[in-house]
Amino acid sequence: MKIYNVILSGGVGSRLWPLSRKQHPKQFLKLFSGKALFELTAERNQKVVDQIMVVGNTDHIEWSRQLLNEISIPKTFITETAARNTAAAIAFAALAVEPDDILIITPSDHLIQNQEAYEKAIKEAVELAKKDFLVTFGVVPSKPETGYGYIEYEGKDVLSFREKPNTETAQEFLERGTFLWNSGMFCFKAGVLLEELKNYQSEVFDKCHEAWKISENECLNLDASLQIPSISIDYAVMERSKRIKVVPAHFRWNDLGSFESLYDYLRSAGHSVDENGNMVIGTEIFTAFVGLKDSILVHTPDALLILHKEKSQDVKKVYNQLEKYKSTLR
Repeated sequence: MKIYNVILSGGVGSRLWPLSRKQHPKQFLKLFSGKALFELTAERNQKVVDQIMVVGNTDHIEWSRQLLNEISIPKTFITETAARNTAAAIAFAALAVEPDDILIITPSDHLIQNQEAYEKAIKEAVELAKKDFLVTFGVVPSKPETGYGYIEYEGKDVLSFREKPNTETAQEFLERGTFLWNSGMFCFKAGVLLEELKNYQSEVFDKCHEAWKISENECLNLDASLQIPSISIDYAVMERSKRIKVVPAHFRWNDLGSFESLYDYLRSAGHSVDENGNMVIGTEIFTAFVGLKDSILVHTPDALLILHKEKSQDVKKVYNQLEKYKSTLR
């Protein structure tokens, strides 16, 4: 039995546009003491696993290889030629190893602090995975966050999964103390995951199996990949299986899925803000905010974004417009 860290490296980070672009997504932005989130993910996990496996798309897989040059443990790279969401990406990872091997699934773009608490949670999850459970990691919430999904739990048992709540509901979740943030991290045996995928989403399982059989050098066939239904692992398996457990995690976690979360991180790291909480990202040009509070100016060579911090989730709408018109700025 080997333990793999499967790093999922898809997506474009549309809520961090214009810093994050299709060809330069947020996991590769070197904003964290000169390192990218992708690098930090691999470094964090090399201490607790035997091998690293990256599942990424054609545009980014070589970038992933370069960033992992200094990681000494064995590495495998699976190239997706078409994005088919997390159920397919994780299925390919499971098909690439032995059924009893354990997969620790981590997104490549999350910031996690407190290595000791992280390793403790991973060890708990691995022990549960050895008993054929599918394990999800739930982060103990520190505030009524509306940008995350939630897990209702009791001990290690999952009672329900909840979609991103409104502010009032998020506050209620926090006060009740029986809810965790859904981190998007998982741990299970490869064979157990495939069994459950076959049970609950047989078409996804079959199409992934067909695509994997005709893959060459861990690169998926495009035509076969396009036949796979696009669905997340949450909807496909985790919210339906009877074999789910949760590990309540006490490490500091941030998915950096918005400028509000990036703002909070940068401010805690000493990035300057003015007396009204306004922040400039990406330029040293003198910038003055008049009559504005808690606003962010984001500067890149070809685009400017100005937003109120609490409207960070709406940045995706800008990206979607650029995508709709096939703009070179996306």
